[in-house]
Amino acid sequence: MKRSVVYAVLIGLLLAVGVGAYAANKTVVEFWTTDNEPDRVAAYEAVAARFMADNPGIEVKIVPVDEASVSQRISTARAANQLPDIVRMGIERVASFSADGILDENAAEAVINSIGKTDFRAGPLNMVIDPATGKYAAVPYDGWIQAIWYRADLFKEAGLTPPVSWADINAAADKLPGTGGLLYALTLATDPGQNYGQQVFEQVAMSNDAWPFDKDGNVTMDTPEMIAALRFYTDLQRAAVPGPQYWRGAREAYELGQAGMLFYSTYIMDDLVEGSGMEAGGKVQIPIEDLPGKTGFAPKMVGPNGSASYGQLVTLGIMEGADPAAQKVVEYFLTGQNYQDILALAPFGKVPVLKSAVDGWKKLSPYFAHYSNETLDQIANGFETMQRWLFRPGYDATERAVIGDIEGRKLIPQVISNIALEGIMTPETGAAWLQEQVEAMLAERK
Repeated sequence: MKRSVVYAVLIGLLLAVGVGAYAANKTVVEFWTTDNEPDRVAAYEAVAARFMADNPGIEVKIVPVDEASVSQRISTARAANQLPDIVRMGIERVASFSADGILDENAAEAVINSIGKTDFRAGPLNMVIDPATGKYAAVPYDGWIQAIWYRADLFKEAGLTPPVSWADINAAADKLPGTGGLLYALTLATDPGQNYGQQVFEQVAMSNDAWPFDKDGNVTMDTPEMIAALRFYTDLQRAAVPGPQYWRGAREAYELGQAGMLFYSTYIMDDLVEGSGMEAGGKVQIPIEDLPGKTGFAPKMVGPNGSASYGQLVTLGIMEGADPAAQKVVEYFLTGQNYQDILALAPFGKVPVLKSAVDGWKKLSPYFAHYSNETLDQIANGFETMQRWLFRPGYDATERAVIGDIEGRKLIPQVISNIALEGIMTPETGAAWLQEQVEAMLAERK
């Protein structure tokens, strides 16, 4: 073999060994994200690329995963002793993963303290507390808020106050029809085959301190508080669009100026500007000039025994055994332009959890210009009282599973339909039926 060839082979081997040694010394942080659409993955990869440029010793691998399969994939990875370092996931996953001991709570605490605890909204922080340890189990990231969107102009014309308390909502139900051409006060979620009724009713129930289980694990679907919530909710049908209704009909009735109140998430914001898509194709042609400017936002509901708003919180979980570099990555994804770039993927459904990010978030969509600063601030503040039956601190994995079954089997929408539309149940008999059904589901789970 010629000497030049030998030299070339030796140089190649040395280079290979060097590259291998470099790769072996490089820290790899695996980041699973449920923002798994191609454009969203590209945005995560762009932020990761900037991080790697600033931290050349760390490689960040973005791995898209489907939200519905997160628990199964984590279980498989755990069995293989190959957990990722970071997982983007809904708050509903945090409690079970924390109970399984696979979240690094000390790492989450370190990130939150590094960013600044006071910069986080209090509501999201409270939702990620592990009741067993008192520590933060994951890092809040973004989310969406449900509210009553209402015709503020017509409320003013009718001398009504914003629909926050049960009394205010009842007053609007009685007085809005006929005001400014409105046919109905609202569209009530009454379709027994849709989860929309569950989402709306949960907020009503929580505002009266009505929950599926008490602190001792007893089923509490027939308490006076639950019965009162069912009565208040179904009585609103007196001023609502007739027939079984769900989110599509509610959205269209509000956009067309037929109803004065709408239960919906922040995802409605662009639809109020340009009209929502219709089931048969095309878009609703909004007849009201500047509907967003005439629309108020009431995320908080105040009942006789409490208050609540409803929504979703997304978190970044740092898994047990994750490399310490994962903390730097999570903090980077919550910092400045990096955070804004992720929020920009869906500004209406990605409300920032950081107070310092709100001003930037308000500029992420041209549709925001149609809304007042007051409305946008109310949206950001909605996290402060956001709750869900599923997320109540203290509920164990079995209780959370039963709550999932309640929603999956559409028990609440069935009862609402039977009371409000069919007239074959009363709030009392509906609550008794729910009690029986949920007790049976709990027994099946034990």
